Amino acid sequence: MINHLVKIFEDQELIDKIKKRLPYLFQIAEIESSRAGKVGMEVGSLRERMLVALLIHRFGEENVKTDIPITKAEIDVELFGEPISIKTITGKGFSGVKLVWTVDAQKAKEFRENYYPNCDILLIQINWGSVGGFYYIPLEIQKKIFGEMGRKKYIKLPKPGTNPRGVEITKEALSKIVDSEGTNFIKITWQKTKLDYDPYKKWVDYWKE
Repeated sequence: MINHLVKIFEDQELIDKIKKRLPYLFQIAEIESSRAGKVGMEVGSLRERMLVALLIHRFGEENVKTDIPITKAEIDVELFGEPISIKTITGKGFSGVKLVWTVDAQKAKEFRENYYPNCDILLIQINWGSVGGFYYIPLEIQKKIFGEMGRKKYIKLPKPGTNPRGVEITKEALSKIVDSEGTNFIKITWQKTKLDYDPYKKWVDYWKE
């Protein structure tokens, strides 16, 4: 199987573009998703679209499938027919990455009992004012760490009585995965720029047409 995602990390021009433009685009995503100074959950969908747009830019629209059935909860996009999960986290650590979104405790337990890594991951670590990164985690590495740690140490269930909205990969598991040989990494300095950006302007312009 040809590993297409690795090509991103071999393209210096694209690497430079990612380092420069991803913080800018993600800052816009936060502005678009904010209300009264708080960033809403919809920011995740906007970030995901921005990353899918990167794949389309690099590999061509005909090779990127975006209309993924909702039943395939872990898959966000397909590249040359291969499934990819896109995940973003904020902060310097590797905690809080969701494997599946659910508030039902029983469904969460069932998910853990039946889960097995099944697709490549693109992980973006956002760390405003400091350093984070853009990671490509191949499926083989996830399977290796999953096999070494076991299901219960790899998967973190939500605490009873709380509403965390999902089942997570443990901090320990993800830390091992990103440090594994074979995980690709682009270091990104997450600096915000002073933006004069109006999230309503483009919609107002549509109404004016």
